[in-house]
Amino acid sequence: MHDRYSYRAHEALVRFARLRPALWRLMLGLVLVASVSLAMTAALQVILAGLFPGDWLQGLADGSTPGAMLVLLGSFAFLSLGVAMAARLFHQRGFATVTGHLRPLMHQFGRVCLYLLGLSLLLVALPPYDMGPPMTQNLPFWTWLGILPVSIAAVLVQTGSEEILFRGYIQQALAARFRHPAVWLLVPSALFAFGHYLPAEAGDNALVITAWAGLFGVLMADLTARAGTLGPAMAVHFFNNVTALLLFGSPSSLNGLALYLIPFDLADVQALRPWMAVDFALMLVSWLCARLAIRR
Repeated sequence: MHDRYSYRAHEALVRFARLRPALWRLMLGLVLVASVSLAMTAALQVILAGLFPGDWLQGLADGSTPGAMLVLLGSFAFLSLGVAMAARLFHQRGFATVTGHLRPLMHQFGRVCLYLLGLSLLLVALPPYDMGPPMTQNLPFWTWLGILPVSIAAVLVQTGSEEILFRGYIQQALAARFRHPAVWLLVPSALFAFGHYLPAEAGDNALVITAWAGLFGVLMADLTARAGTLGPAMAVHFFNNVTALLLFGSPSSLNGLALYLIPFDLADVQALRPWMAVDFALMLVSWLCARLAIRR
């Protein structure tokens, strides 16, 4: 998957972290990120409850309403705020050193998005054309379309913030301390996977979904190391979550912005396992597509 030459661009991100590579800085930084995110999210919910009293906030537990999903996704911005504060306080780094320079980041993000759009159009034209039982419409089409720009922005905030934390801050801090790629490829990916371990919702499928998230993390870490910015990983993550959150949501949770609901929940072993195999294959194809897009 890698060689020293292919990861040469990673040094553009890691060189700033090498100035202060002590692991205690990363540990304190992660505590700060978690504290800022939790405190700011709680404060936001209190403010919104005061400004907009009603039952809609109850959907925050599972993201079952459009308003609740927008709040949940938007609150991921506090992760980015926490990373910016941690980078400044514990590493004396600017936020741009975590993400990579804005111009190449935007160029790579846009280029990968174009390639993934082409891949998506190709996949739409290929069988199978359904998922077995018919999907259920979740939102009226015009309602879904009307809030789509805000929904897309919210997904971009959520996916971008996760990349900034895992493939940015954590990956760079570990790469500054450990030379071998296995450490900074696998450790942040394991943390990312742990965050997707949901046995209460996924039942016997929980470990399969966690493995999917872990492999996804490794592939996004690889893309980041090859690109020298977070742009490509952000693009792949964004496309994945637009599909899962805005187009075909799960009836289990996080479906408040989805146009349709898939015909089975996350705990349905018989129905979900074959589609998880498809998801694994699609993840690998998307990674290869992104690698093709950033080839120099």
